[in-house]
Amino acid sequence: MSNQFYSDARLYDRLFPGGEQAVEFYRAEADRQGGTVLELGSGTGHKLIPIASDGHPCVGLELSTDMLAEARRKADDRGVDVEWLQGDMREFDLGRTFDLVFIAANSLLHLHEADEVVGCFQSVRRHLAPGARLVLDVFNPSVRVLARADGVRRRRDALSFVDPDRGPVRVDVAETYDATAQVTRGTWFFSTESEADFFVAPLEIRSIFPQELPLLLSLGGLRVVERFGDWSRAPFAAEAALQLVICEPD
Repeated sequence: MSNQFYSDARLYDRLFPGGEQAVEFYRAEADRQGGTVLELGSGTGHKLIPIASDGHPCVGLELSTDMLAEARRKADDRGVDVEWLQGDMREFDLGRTFDLVFIAANSLLHLHEADEVVGCFQSVRRHLAPGARLVLDVFNPSVRVLARADGVRRRRDALSFVDPDRGPVRVDVAETYDATAQVTRGTWFFSTESEADFFVAPLEIRSIFPQELPLLLSLGGLRVVERFGDWSRAPFAAEAALQLVICEPD
């Protein structure tokens, strides 16, 4: 788990402010399923708060206390009722079931070992009500991109943002890829013109390949019933940037 990377929740939200297509996708899934919703790795509530505002009873499970505090603040500001719980998606027992469980925005990829991923899916399986579904999204690994992870620090212009206190912030990333572990190990550097590297944090993200994901789900007692390559529900294809899967108990 990359806890340090998530220690400044407001900085995280400024780094990743978008994702509205993903929000609308998960809102639609919640409407389609009806009933109660559980998000694992709920972060600052970017997706769960809009779902709760639609009238669905929602629970967010998040490991980072900093992210949870920001989620609570945002939900309170909007007058939205969400139950926020501190916990680990690798194994959990909430003593109840849900009509929809979802794991968004590559959150599953913080689990580096296969048995951790399977343990997560087994926990999900135990929390699914009759007719319930698990929905998740992870990136589709590109061998070409992984091969370019050579440890050199490079500017990520697309990730630059403006902080209301610091002004323009630039982001540099240095990454290497551990092919044996299927983990990209990176260091992220945040700087302004007057303050170089004011925030530096490691981030390690696993890759899960398209043939591997259904097997891991099956070991957790789940099966894929739909798989898409983007938020418009286009069929999954080799060149897709996204693996978006909808699952049911096996």
